[in-house]
Amino acid sequence: MGVSLSIKNVPEGWVERLRERADRHHRSLQGELMSILETTLKAEKHLTIEDLRQEVRSRGVSTPSEAAEMIRADRDGR
Repeated sequence: MGVSLSIKNVPEGWVERLRERADRHHRSLQGELMSILETTLKAEKHLTIEDLRQEVRSRGVSTPSEAAEMIRADRDGR
């Protein structure tokens, strides 16, 4: 069974935009909110340690000192 949630103090502009979006999609406000939540939560990617390790290797980093060097170069380039 689902849980009921309540959102308080939503700015009027947001409510109006949500109503317009719900109308475009032929949904109720609740249906539109559920769709937004579903899309957002499905899009989240949960990284494993192995995923992270592969990402680091794909960037050509193999040692902690190389990683620190890349971070410094990025920071100094701003």
